[in-house]
Amino acid sequence: MKHFGLIGYPLGHSFSKKYFTGKFKELGLADHKYELYELETIDLFPGLWKDPNLVGINVTVPHKQAVRQYLDALDQSAEKVGAVNVIKRTGDKLTGYNSDYFGFRTSLENFLPDNSVKNALILGTGGSSKAVRAVLDDLGIQVVSVSRKSGEGIISYDQLTPERIRENQLIVNTTPLGMHPKVENCPDIPYDALGPSHFLFDLVYNPETTLFMQKGLDQGAQVKNGIEMLHLQADKSWEIWNS
Repeated sequence: MKHFGLIGYPLGHSFSKKYFTGKFKELGLADHKYELYELETIDLFPGLWKDPNLVGINVTVPHKQAVRQYLDALDQSAEKVGAVNVIKRTGDKLTGYNSDYFGFRTSLENFLPDNSVKNALILGTGGSSKAVRAVLDDLGIQVVSVSRKSGEGIISYDQLTPERIRENQLIVNTTPLGMHPKVENCPDIPYDALGPSHFLFDLVYNPETTLFMQKGLDQGAQVKNGIEMLHLQADKSWEIWNS
């Protein structure tokens, strides 16, 4: 018997249980189970491991950084990104990994024309944004992060002018804005400044076309949601748990 699961809050949007339950059935692993663990606060995390059959956990918002304090070790993937979205139990040792980097990079490279983008905006500064930033840095793309408050290397939404939008061909939404059921929400950016040379990547995958994406489409931009990235990082999680 092997148990796996996902921690985060809230988890009503998650595809993980259905995805992994289908994978277990496909592989004939009737003794494997995947559960959703809604943890409003990260201090509830240690209690999960009272289950001796729990061997692997995925981590989603808002716990990708806070969970690090409970881990015995970090793989270089988590060290590089500064956030954890996969945890593997080996004996009594918990090791944190990051599969978002692999998922985002592969999906982004499938989306962008070769070497066509030089500047990018990352909307949001949470755990997922760290993997996105690491990928863009490695690809040599100049990045500006956008958040509600400005800071070192970060501008606020109020500072996001049409000129800055025009200067950045790639815009990546790493916030949960627009995620089901609050599909009427979207990041507050000057969408009128978008055009056919822009690429909008939304890490949200439900709905299939978010309001952020639709506003980009209305201006002629090319758009992509997070479902491919999600599948890629989930398969990477499975690879980590079985390595």
